[in-house]
Amino acid sequence: MNEKKLTRRDFIHLSALGTMGLALACTQDEPPKNTPPAPKELWVYVGTYTSGGSEGIYLCRLDMATGTLERVGVTRGVAEPSYLALDPKGRYLYAVNELTEFEGKPSGAVSAFTIDSQSRELAFINQQPSQGGAPCYLEVDDTGTFVLVANYVGGNVAVLPIREGGGVGAAVALQQHEGSGPNTERQEGPHAHQIRLDAANRYAFASDLGTDKVMIYRFDAQKGTLTPGLHSSVSSKPGAGPRHLAFHPDGRLVFVINELNSTITAFSYDVEQGALTELQTISTLPEGYTGPNACADIHVSPDGRFLYGSNRGHDSIVVYAIDSAGTLSYVEHVTTLINWPRNFAIDPTGTFLLVANQKGNTLVSFQRNAQTGKLTSAGQPLEVPAPTCLLVVPPSA
Repeated sequence: MNEKKLTRRDFIHLSALGTMGLALACTQDEPPKNTPPAPKELWVYVGTYTSGGSEGIYLCRLDMATGTLERVGVTRGVAEPSYLALDPKGRYLYAVNELTEFEGKPSGAVSAFTIDSQSRELAFINQQPSQGGAPCYLEVDDTGTFVLVANYVGGNVAVLPIREGGGVGAAVALQQHEGSGPNTERQEGPHAHQIRLDAANRYAFASDLGTDKVMIYRFDAQKGTLTPGLHSSVSSKPGAGPRHLAFHPDGRLVFVINELNSTITAFSYDVEQGALTELQTISTLPEGYTGPNACADIHVSPDGRFLYGSNRGHDSIVVYAIDSAGTLSYVEHVTTLINWPRNFAIDPTGTFLLVANQKGNTLVSFQRNAQTGKLTSAGQPLEVPAPTCLLVVPPSA
């Protein structure tokens, strides 16, 4: 750890914050006795590409009154920490090392850190192979027992156990994807881009950009194993390139953002069967736009009323309203201060939406209107080299 200041290339791309409700509004002068006070500030960890000029994992502070972001420190000596995740109790942080070779083998790695409960500084614990090249996403299961990781170049997903003390062990499960898609430049083979668990910790969904499928696995939270579900996959339109997905807070809707054809697909989710049924596919781009674009990230607001997606090329955040049936309706595109928004995050209270501009080398903050879903610029851009992931620490962590 130095400074009290505390990898993926454009197309080698080689969530998860827990959802929290907005605190009830005050009546008269005092909040309800059982309502925790609104946080004055939140901590934000920033994953980056060290090959893009960054120094590692940055620690920032978010002022909840103004939306201003301030750099506090950086954890150095971490190669290509492009995606980050917390354990459920906020004691440990896990980072992918988005490498194509690790310890002489074709693999990236997963690194584990302890978190100082006061300063939020990170201390390295250990590192394990991710079992595939260019790991680009990871998530900790609800029990805090396993880390699930998606390997983009490897075209597979793996599960690593969490040891006592927070370190990671050697992988206990590996599922290799097979297939390709019609886009010969981006879909010559499988490219697992994300793996996410449902709210019940029973099913894992792995979006594969290369095969135009979302793979569905039953997850054993005791053993860490992944086995194909009864409904083992759902297919996207050929050439769509599913990248990331987001669960609705009610657990019965899933939204998938498709990188290659700039669309979002809404699904209903059968939580018992682990099955997805398509409801709607909608463009992420404004009518008439014909320039290049690649979708990236997707999130639902904590209240479940709005969906947000990011466009790289058009350089925007697109906003949709979600109706009771799960259907999306367009609200707006926001382009102010947006430059290749690889990742974004909504804070747990739903007040601010933070954007990581990978090519702009900045973090920008927007205030959310809870009634309309619209975004208004807040604070000043904060310079961070090659930011790729924003992890907002919940107040309870």
